[in-house]
Amino acid sequence: MTRRSCCVYGVGIASVNLLVIAVGLILSRVSTNFIHGRLKREITLTEGSRVFETWKSPPPPVYMQYFFFNLTNLKEFEKGAKPVLSQVGPYTYREYRPKANVTIVENGTKVSAYSPKTFVFLPEKSIGDPNVDAITTVNIPAWAAMNQVKDSFFKAIFLTAWMTNANADLFTTRTVQELLWGYEDALLARIAQSKDGVEKVFGLMYKKNGSLGGEFVYHTGEQNYMDYGRVHTWNGQSRLTFWTSNQSNSINGTDGSAFHPLLSKDERLYVFTSDLCRSIFMEFEKDVTVKGIPAYRFTPPRDVLASKEENPANEGFCVTKQECLGTGLLKVSPCRNGAPVVASFPHFYLGEPRYVNAFEGLNPVREHHQTFLDLNPTTGVPVRASKRAQINILISKLSNFPITKTVNETIFPVMFLNESVEIDDASVERLKKLLLIVSLVSNFPLLILGLGAILLIIFIVLLVRTHRQQKKEVEGIAFTKPLYTASTTPDQFTPQTTAKDDTPFTAVSQEEKEEEKEDPQNGTEMHSYEQ
Repeated sequence: MTRRSCCVYGVGIASVNLLVIAVGLILSRVSTNFIHGRLKREITLTEGSRVFETWKSPPPPVYMQYFFFNLTNLKEFEKGAKPVLSQVGPYTYREYRPKANVTIVENGTKVSAYSPKTFVFLPEKSIGDPNVDAITTVNIPAWAAMNQVKDSFFKAIFLTAWMTNANADLFTTRTVQELLWGYEDALLARIAQSKDGVEKVFGLMYKKNGSLGGEFVYHTGEQNYMDYGRVHTWNGQSRLTFWTSNQSNSINGTDGSAFHPLLSKDERLYVFTSDLCRSIFMEFEKDVTVKGIPAYRFTPPRDVLASKEENPANEGFCVTKQECLGTGLLKVSPCRNGAPVVASFPHFYLGEPRYVNAFEGLNPVREHHQTFLDLNPTTGVPVRASKRAQINILISKLSNFPITKTVNETIFPVMFLNESVEIDDASVERLKKLLLIVSLVSNFPLLILGLGAILLIIFIVLLVRTHRQQKKEVEGIAFTKPLYTASTTPDQFTPQTTAKDDTPFTAVSQEEKEEEKEDPQNGTEMHSYEQ
């Protein structure tokens, strides 16, 4: 066997071996299982893990935008006209939210931490000045106080007198700064004198700038990667006490900042939000790409805030059977000291049309009012997110308060927020490198399969070329020795056996024979030889 043949068959053997190895790796999923196992071990809330430091101090900037609804026809509304609302904002703040008092507990299986938030106003990303812009809206302290004593005739008399002395009306006009971060309310100040635990300052974000908030205990994911970042307890409680069913009081999911790796499109993600005093769930909507990073978009479906008729599981969120609102609303008064606060998505997105139609100026649009999470499915890292929620006040006729006799029951929008974040460029580069490693290791069998296929093609090509070359050599063989030589006998020829004689034997063509016949000289010579 020639050297060329050895090379050809060597390529063939190598290609077959590579193909067999590749098929074996693909069927056994060795590479996939290996890299998935590494991800499960690396993505944990433990010291030294890849994600622990970024979890404690998230690098991407978080922005909080506040939009207010300004009532532009107060006098007409008090006379029975449909309220006309004008959206004002956004007023944008940079939100800083590093974890505080981080402590590993229970042999590394859990970690406790606080989530304080600090807000810094960004005028360049805002429309208007919060210290100047005035908003006419519901007088929340007055409505909260009236709802507290609405069933007591004598308490209602005293409160009515205090409201008169404090010039407290059903609606008020305050600056954005006051509504957000607090102002001293005359009515609350009067109530605080006779009742302990009542704050005389009211603000939608009062005491939330820089405060620690409640303590969270999270699963680290070390025992089970599916538990990564899952909330174990909040304020020392593993279950809530606000609602009327065990399912509604369950604390499910993460706090929205971390999700387990290897996400599936079929799973339902749970997020516990202390602002709503409940857990909500999100489902896959579509594939998206954020700065070159592939992601799954998860959004809360209509079922999350559906009425008990649409979703019987939500019956536990009814404060009472008489206080069970329609689709798109959640009354959170149990965790707001009895205040008639109702949560919804902005502009009553995913809610019943009657709530939108009760006002002029509302227009729910998915792109502007939808809550969503864009998560990289391999690592579970949030690459983009937007949490949107609206604060409303339930206003209605209260029998012991004549001041409310002209008011129809209405879910009145006050303000909605948009808390958004997008992965920063430095984090994008780190995540891309990690995804590249994961892709290379996961696709290693495919690389071997491709290399084996290429070598197989090369082997086939070489085999065909070698066969063709050998065929040409056989067809083009030139005999370099005469088969016969003339003997002493004129009309006999004997086979040539002498190796030294290399005179070539050339066959005479038909044309040469005819030329010999026509040539007189040749003919004479032949005649003499015959004689």
